Amino acid sequence: MFRTNEKKIGGLEGVYYAKVNFANETAIVEFDPAIITAEQFPKEIQKLGFEIPATRQTFLVEGMTCASCVSRVEKNISSLTGVSDVKVNLATEQATIEYFPSLISFDDLKESLGSAGYQLFTANHDYPSDEENRKIKDQAILKMKLVLSSMVSIFVVFIGMKENEFSLPLDLNIILFVLATPVQFYCGRQFYLGLWQGIQHGYADMNTLISVGTSSAYLYSTVVTFFPYLLKQPAEKIGVYFDTSVMIITLVLLGRWLESRAKRSASNAVRKLMQLQPKTAKVERGDEEKDVHISELVLEDRILVRPGEQIPVDGKIYEGNSSVDESMITGESVPVEKNIGDDVYGASINKTGFFKMKVKRLGQDATLAQIIKLVENAQGSKAPVQKLADKVAGIFVPLIIGIAFASFIFWWVFGNDIAEISTSNFAFALMAFISVLIIACPCALGLATPTAIMVGTGQGAKMGILIKGGEALERVEDLDTVIFDKTGTLTLGKPKVADVILDPEISWMLIKCLY
Repeated sequence: MFRTNEKKIGGLEGVYYAKVNFANETAIVEFDPAIITAEQFPKEIQKLGFEIPATRQTFLVEGMTCASCVSRVEKNISSLTGVSDVKVNLATEQATIEYFPSLISFDDLKESLGSAGYQLFTANHDYPSDEENRKIKDQAILKMKLVLSSMVSIFVVFIGMKENEFSLPLDLNIILFVLATPVQFYCGRQFYLGLWQGIQHGYADMNTLISVGTSSAYLYSTVVTFFPYLLKQPAEKIGVYFDTSVMIITLVLLGRWLESRAKRSASNAVRKLMQLQPKTAKVERGDEEKDVHISELVLEDRILVRPGEQIPVDGKIYEGNSSVDESMITGESVPVEKNIGDDVYGASINKTGFFKMKVKRLGQDATLAQIIKLVENAQGSKAPVQKLADKVAGIFVPLIIGIAFASFIFWWVFGNDIAEISTSNFAFALMAFISVLIIACPCALGLATPTAIMVGTGQGAKMGILIKGGEALERVEDLDTVIFDKTGTLTLGKPKVADVILDPEISWMLIKCLY
């Protein structure tokens, strides 16, 4: 048999050598990548009736700030030999990659993405995870910067409006410079770091737009404050724009803070699913019973489950019987009777009886872990409209920078010829340049659809409804009929009083009895 398989594989165009190991179901193949690529090879193998197993894994991506980053990360990873599919989600900051471990390793993926200015990490499903703690810390720092820049913004705007109503100890421009500088270089530090990273790796993103826009206003205002003679303009025509740079940074920080809150809120469903599983189990080992953390359990461990307790992991009953609430797994509200030999699932609730069970599935093989994986895959999926948005975002930033420079040159050259401008042509052109850069930040392109998918799939999971992904959600609007398998899926099985109707004569007799 394996000789025949070797001939089949060796007969493929571009294959020089093939040796099949029937015992461990592996094959060593040498081929010419100029004739048949690593991406084509698995498809050719499938045509022969064989299958090369691919690994589908979700990773965390650090460093993405806008929709253009999504397109850049996807292009970088998909260009690697051994990667068959990649989907990047800005809202979850995750990349779901399908790849062949025999052709490419995690270190290869990490190194390639690192060369593009991003960091790749394996997702850790423990709760609270290191990743979750990092996000909480980053959000706290972002909030602190937002508060500082907001206070400065309010003060700068206030003294700018009231400068003629009270005397100042220093020149107003110098005061504005002192206030704006920490906002520009401390609160706005992350934008400069992103700009530098983009320069190093040859790309432009939202950080480029914000950095160039605010720096233009800040540097121009600094020159006006300390070296006004360089501009060769009448003093009354020279203004400063420290308030512009400060307000822009404040508003962008506000947007990022709200964005981070929206991401955390939208991902609450997965975190709550992770919290469903008990942390410990009562294990029978030898003649003693002891509480053991679920991470220390092994297959075939004997676990005791009492009435009212959550079942810690998936297993099979070998002693006792009970009724179990499996609504978290199946959506069925009516408890299910369980006897010896029946399967039970982690995070479901034991209602009435006492039983003993053996552990059958742990870790990523457990039912709850599979549900979490389904929800994460759904949240990481892309609706067709998002794929279009990501394509647009890929060329959006360079296009906007070009339009901004065109606006600057146009107003600098023709400003006074086509409009009455109270300031110099250069100052007006600078404000037009900044306006185009700042107003065109592509955040919404990358966040709107994935955030909606996260919220929809997350809320569905909380209600016991598993949604396969963004494409399924988008197709829901075309549905005209929904079919449910049985009554228990929709009802709770707990009757309650809907209304009380009394005979008028009896009602009058009851009232008389009260008196």
